[in-house]
Amino acid sequence: MGHKMKRQRNTQQVKEQDKCPPTQTKEEDIGNLPDKEFRILMVKMIQNLESKMELQINNLEKRIEKMKERFNKDLEEIKKSQYTTNNAIDEIRNTLEGTNSRITEAEDRISELEDRIVEINETERKKEKQIKRNEDNIRHLWDSVKRPNIRIIGIPEEDKKKDHDRILEEIILENFPKMGKEIITQVQETQRVPNRINPRRNTPRHILIKLTKIKHKEQILKAAREKEQITHKGIPIRITADLSTETLQARREWQDILKVMKEKSNLQPRLLYPARISFKYEGEIKSFTDKQKLREFSITKPALRQIQKDLL
Repeated sequence: MGHKMKRQRNTQQVKEQDKCPPTQTKEEDIGNLPDKEFRILMVKMIQNLESKMELQINNLEKRIEKMKERFNKDLEEIKKSQYTTNNAIDEIRNTLEGTNSRITEAEDRISELEDRIVEINETERKKEKQIKRNEDNIRHLWDSVKRPNIRIIGIPEEDKKKDHDRILEEIILENFPKMGKEIITQVQETQRVPNRINPRRNTPRHILIKLTKIKHKEQILKAAREKEQITHKGIPIRITADLSTETLQARREWQDILKVMKEKSNLQPRLLYPARISFKYEGEIKSFTDKQKLREFSITKPALRQIQKDLL
């Protein structure tokens, strides 16, 4: 009877323990349990722990699975983005390669054009030089034809009835009495130029005199340069060489410089054929056919610097 009551009490304790969680069981109560109940309790605690661990593991697995899914999704997006980026890079690379190719082609074409321009410029320079040589040759040829001639400038038109060789004789007797009459006898042809009078011009036409020998022309021109002021019946006139229009224009461009050199210095300037200025500087004869070269020469020469400043 007592054994039966004890078992009922133990069974009641086990039921109460089933109602209460194992964590709430006191240590002394656990220590007082019989072996069988203790083992049962341990099994339940282990089972309970296993359940909790299984639940936690399941939750953890779910979280891991979600993280894995998110990671895979992010990885897939990264792959897509990388694929898109690689495609964009390839497109940019192809574009750059195409651009570089076009740039190279353009540079080659530009280089070819530059070479062509150089060739054209060189051809043009050669043409210009050839044209200049041809013009110079024509000018020299025309000047050679005119070489024995002299021009008398300033004789009034009312003297047109008088023979022009008679006018030359009067000029020589008035200005160069020592020259003699030999030159007068060497007159080959005379005329007014141009043939027709221009009513718009107030100045008289020139008298053109062709001599048989060049030396006689040189004698007259030299005497005229030395005397400086030539007259006919007291009226100032000029005697010049008969040159082509191109030569006269080229010589005319030196006149201002020639005049200043005569007035401001003792350079003894002269205008030589066809259009070359010559002067004496520091004991040496200098001559120039180009104003630029005269300018470069004058920059470092104090005596010429003012002339260079005023006219060049």
